[in-house]
Amino acid sequence: METPSPPSPAALPARPLGKSGIDVPILGFGGAPLGDLYAKLDESVAIETILTAIRHGVSFLDTSPLYGFGLSEHRIGAALRHLPEQEVILSTKVGRVADPLHAPESRGIFAGGLPHSMSVDYSYDGAMRSIEQSLLRLGRDHIDIVLVHDLDRWTHGDELEQHYQAAGSGCVPALRDLKEQKVIRAFGVGVNESDSALRFCKDFEPDVVLLAGRYSLLEQPALLDLLPHAARHEIGVILGGVFNSGILATGNIPEARYNYGEPSEEIRNRVSSIEAVCREFSIPLRRAALQFVFGHPSVSSVVLGAVHAREIVENCAEFRTAIPTAFWTRLCDENLISEDAPIPQDSSHDSH
Repeated sequence: METPSPPSPAALPARPLGKSGIDVPILGFGGAPLGDLYAKLDESVAIETILTAIRHGVSFLDTSPLYGFGLSEHRIGAALRHLPEQEVILSTKVGRVADPLHAPESRGIFAGGLPHSMSVDYSYDGAMRSIEQSLLRLGRDHIDIVLVHDLDRWTHGDELEQHYQAAGSGCVPALRDLKEQKVIRAFGVGVNESDSALRFCKDFEPDVVLLAGRYSLLEQPALLDLLPHAARHEIGVILGGVFNSGILATGNIPEARYNYGEPSEEIRNRVSSIEAVCREFSIPLRRAALQFVFGHPSVSSVVLGAVHAREIVENCAEFRTAIPTAFWTRLCDENLISEDAPIPQDSSHDSH
C-alpha cells in the first residue's frame, strides 16, 4: 500500500476546541463505518480510507470501542502504523468494556466486527479498563480526547438515571485523573440528545461535547440551549450525524435512513421540501447539509463517516464549494431552518 505524503498544513483550516488547548481540523473522520456498520468492509479498503483522510488533512479521527466491538479502533491503529511520524488527533469513548472470551449476543447495526462482547460499564474501574483496551487497539500511549459515550435516553431508556449517576461517580473522576496524568488531553460526552449533553455540561464542566444529529440542516434543537451554554463556558463542540444517519446525504429515497431507522412521513416531507430549494439553486443536498452547520460559531469540527477513499475527497470538495447567501435566506423564509440559526457567511470557512 502506498504511504501518502503528509498533508499541507493549509489543507484544512483548524478551529480551537473550546479552551482545551487543542486545535482540530474542521472536518474530522468518523470511525463507525470502520466497524462494519451495516455491511462488512474489506480491511485494505478501510485502511486506505483512513490514509486518504489524513492525506487530505482530515487528521482528527473519532472512534469508539462500540464500533464493530473494537474493530474500528483496531483498523485506525493499523492505519497509523503506516504513518508513524504523522501527527493526528484521536478521540475515543468510554462507557463499555470488552470481554474477549465471549462473542456478542447481538451485533445490532454492525454486520461484522470483532468476536468480543461489550458490556455497559460507567464505573471508575470500567473507564480505566476501557482506556487500557483502547490504547492497546490503537497502538498509542495517550489519547487526545475521551468522551463518555451514549449517556442518553436514546440508548438507555428508563435505566438512564442509574447510568448517569454511575458515570458521575465513576467515568468522570477517572477521566479527570487521566487528564491530570496526561494520558488524555481533554474529556467530555458523546450523545444523541441535546438535553442530555446540556445536563452533562452543567454538572461536570467538560472540555468538549460531541452531539450527533441534533444540530443539522434538518433539525436544530441544540440551538436554544446547548450551543449558547457551550459558547459561554468555552466548551468545544464537535458535531456528528449532520446527515441524520443518511437522509441528508442520499435525499428522500426509499431506502433512506433517519436516526439509523426508517424516516417518518413528516421527516420525509421536510427533506423533500429542502430538496426542492436545493434543486432551485442547483445545490446538492449533501453540500448544503455539510456547510449549514459551520454557520454556528460554536462548532469546532464536524466528523463524517466514510467507507471508501472517494468519499473523503467528495466531502472535502463539498465543503469548499461556495453556496450563495440567497439559498440560506430562502430556507429561512420557508421555515425550513430556524430563523435564529446562524447561516454560513463565507464558504472558504477560514480559521478563526
